[in-house]
Amino acid sequence: MRMALRSSLLQATWNYERQQGLGWAWALEPALDRLYPEAGERRARLAEHTAYFNTQPTLASLALGVVAGLEERRAAGEGLDADAMGRVKSVLGSSLAALGDRLFWFTLRPLAACLGVLFAVTAGLGPGALALLLCYNAVHQPVRALGVGWGYRDGPSVLSTLRPRFDRLTGRLCAGGAGMVGVLVAALLVPGGAPRPLAFQALLALGLALGLLAAQRSRPSPTGWALGVGCLSLAAMWLR
Repeated sequence: MRMALRSSLLQATWNYERQQGLGWAWALEPALDRLYPEAGERRARLAEHTAYFNTQPTLASLALGVVAGLEERRAAGEGLDADAMGRVKSVLGSSLAALGDRLFWFTLRPLAACLGVLFAVTAGLGPGALALLLCYNAVHQPVRALGVGWGYRDGPSVLSTLRPRFDRLTGRLCAGGAGMVGVLVAALLVPGGAPRPLAFQALLALGLALGLLAAQRSRPSPTGWALGVGCLSLAAMWLR
């Protein structure tokens, strides 16, 4: 649990040289404290884990559990050496990033945003913000809290055991998100049974089209987001 809690700050010291490396070592430290009672050896292992590491932040907890199990074997004299440990971390990082980006960034986050906007339109900004946070964290926090245990028990094979479950979850969230978009569009076009002006309908259709185009890119640039928000703000002022 200490490792799972620390994983929430995995990116607090993110940098271009090692990315999540320092946060990774800090999150793994409770396991190293237990496995290596001798201070010099413990410091050496901790420094070793400050090397470059990067993955999807939520699923990093699974990698922490896997590496903690490997370090336990290493402390007993039967595990991997430093180079092999680095290769395992690299494979885990890239594989979990591909799986986690699809589930959390491209599926769950848009679904939570649609739910939040729907509540904001119908009930106010406060309920909308609360709905967004609850929807996202209902999946995010359990995975982060339980992931260390999953990784420790299953070892490197955790990817093959959990991938089918995450794929099914992603499919269900995609279906729910598609339905949420339809409900949200209906709520925006006909609030309370009264149709919006034609100009609003045209801007909404344009916004949906631009959103679909932006969704084809994995990560729109900050400049793209800034220009998009600026255009939406101007349109909102004009409609007002």
